[in-house]
Amino acid sequence: MVQQQNNPFNTFWMAGFECTDKLNAFGNRVDFLQTTGHLDLIDEDYKRLHDFNIATVREGIRWSQVERRPYVYDWSAVATMIKAGKSNNIQQVWDLCHFGFPDDLTPLHPMFARRFAALCKSFVRFYRCLSPKDTLIIIPINEVGFISWLGGEVCGTTPYCKGYGWEVKYNLMRAYIEGIEAIKETDASVRILTSEPLTNIVAQFYATPEQKADAILKHEYQFQVTDILCGRMCPELRGKPEYIDMIGLNYYYNNQWVCDTLESLIWKNDPLDERWKPLNNLITEVYHRYHKSIVITETSHPEEDRALWINMIAEECASVLTNNIPLFGVCIYPIIDRPDWDDLITWHHSGLWDIAVEKKSLERILYHPMAEALKSAQKAIKGILIPESI
Repeated sequence: MVQQQNNPFNTFWMAGFECTDKLNAFGNRVDFLQTTGHLDLIDEDYKRLHDFNIATVREGIRWSQVERRPYVYDWSAVATMIKAGKSNNIQQVWDLCHFGFPDDLTPLHPMFARRFAALCKSFVRFYRCLSPKDTLIIIPINEVGFISWLGGEVCGTTPYCKGYGWEVKYNLMRAYIEGIEAIKETDASVRILTSEPLTNIVAQFYATPEQKADAILKHEYQFQVTDILCGRMCPELRGKPEYIDMIGLNYYYNNQWVCDTLESLIWKNDPLDERWKPLNNLITEVYHRYHKSIVITETSHPEEDRALWINMIAEECASVLTNNIPLFGVCIYPIIDRPDWDDLITWHHSGLWDIAVEKKSLERILYHPMAEALKSAQKAIKGILIPESI
C-alpha cells in the first residue's frame, strides 16, 4: 500500500463544477455556474456527491461577476458557495480566473496584472473572514497555455487576436506571479495548485528531421507556464519554485495529436498507435521534471465512452501510485454536464450527471455506466492507498 505525505485533499476523487465566465467566440458572456443551475442547486449538488464519497470540489469565483467596477468586489455569491461547502462538509478548491475577465480588461491591458493581484488579496482576506483556519487551496489562473492560444491565436475569446499567443501568455504569467505574491503576502499558508493541459504532440509518420524537431518543440510548449512559475523561463517575472505547491494536469481524450495534421491519436484503438503515450508515462515525465506532487485537475469523456475512460484513468493512476509518485487526486471535470461555449444549445454529455435540457429542466440525471465505473475505480485506488490517504 502507498502512503501519501502532506496530501491536503479530503478525498482522492474530486468533482469539478464548470465555472467559466468567458466571452465566447461571438463576444457573448457565458456563465456556466448559472447555465448549469449549480449556483441555485449547490446544496443538492453537494449532497449527491456523498453517495460517491467525494468530499473535495473545484469551484470558481467568476472574476467578471465579482469585480464589475475596478477594485470594487461583490463576494455575496462566493459567500453563499462557501457556506454551502461548510454545511455539506465539502472542501472547495478555488479558481480565481477560469477563462473570464471583467468587461474592461484583457490580458494585454496595462493594468491587468495589478487588478488580478488586488483581486487575489481581496479574495484571501474575504475567505479568511468566513473560514480562518482551514487549508485554503487556490488555482490562480486556469489553463494559461490554452487560453493564451484561444485568445491570442485563433480569436476564440478576448483579446480576439491572431499571432499574439506569446504576448497573451506572458502577460497572464505576469499576473499569475503577482497574484501568487499577493496571496502569500496576505496568508503564507495558502497552497498554490496549477491547472495546465497535459499533452503529447508527435510528428507524422515518415516526418522530415525538421518536422520531428517542430513536433518536439510544440510538445515542450506545454511546460512554459510551469517553467515560468518556477523561474526557469522569463526570470524577470520573478517566478520561484516555491510558488508551486502542487502541479495540476488537465487530461482529456483528445490531448494527444499529430503536430502537422492535428489528427488525434485515438486512446482506445487496438492496437494503439505506436506514438501514443500512456497517461502514467506522461505524468512521470512531469514529475521528474519538477519533483512536485501531482493532481489530475481535470478529466472526462463525452457520451458513451465515459465509463471506459474512468476505467482507464483508474488503471493509469494505479500505475503512477505504485511507482511511488505523489499523485494526490483526480478531479472529474465537469461532474455535471455542460454546453459548448460557442453553441449553448449543444451539450457535451460528459459528466457523472446529465442535465435534462430536452425537458427544459435542470434536473440532474445520473449516468449509470459512469457511476458504476467510478465506484469500481474508487475501490481499486482504495486498495492501493492506506486509509489516511483516501
